[in-house]
Amino acid sequence: MSKNPPIELEFSGKYDREHANMYLNKHKTGLSRRLSHWREVQIARAALKMAGDPNLVLDLPSGAGRFWPMLCEQPNRMILAADNSQDMLDAGMSGQAPEVTARVKPFQTSAFAIDLGENAVDCIFSMRLMHHIGKADHRQAMLKEFRRVTRDTLVISLWVDGNYKAWKRKRSEARRPAAQRDPLLQNRFVIPRETIESEFKQAGFKIVGHKDFIPGYALWRIYVLRKL
Repeated sequence: MSKNPPIELEFSGKYDREHANMYLNKHKTGLSRRLSHWREVQIARAALKMAGDPNLVLDLPSGAGRFWPMLCEQPNRMILAADNSQDMLDAGMSGQAPEVTARVKPFQTSAFAIDLGENAVDCIFSMRLMHHIGKADHRQAMLKEFRRVTRDTLVISLWVDGNYKAWKRKRSEARRPAAQRDPLLQNRFVIPRETIESEFKQAGFKIVGHKDFIPGYALWRIYVLRKL
């Protein structure tokens, strides 16, 4: 089990029951969100294939189980679903299909102090968390905890630079008053590719490959990493 103290991020407290129920249905509303969800599932599926289609996967943070149906496509796969919010886990277990939840073992834990032993899973699947973490030492603490728990691979999404959306965001930020440009006041961060790839190496991972949401345009990238 982890010996690390959990790090509490400022936005963590918002994931109560009301927010969890909203999040459960968020990606099913509107054509653009449904298309975005479809594309994100598509590249996540491809990333897992790149990781060797692992059998024992830790989905962290699992949220309300948005990726569980896709994770269940592999018939031999066992899914551990973890989140810092019990309300999010409850929303997923009550809102996803019974044939999906039957394959899922949920538990509440922090990504900075995972309640599992070393080499406990074949792969950690971490979607939509890293882009909330602006401090390099926090990213490094989480990556090292992921390395401790995974036996082999890590599939992780984040916002990176080198695309149109990152350029547009940077230009927009430059136009704001100085007090509003402090990155610590934000809770979503674009991380330079050179920076995060160096941090992966520092934490003890090598890059197997990556998948971009829309190459050259969108912020989202999924990296597939292998433990050294």
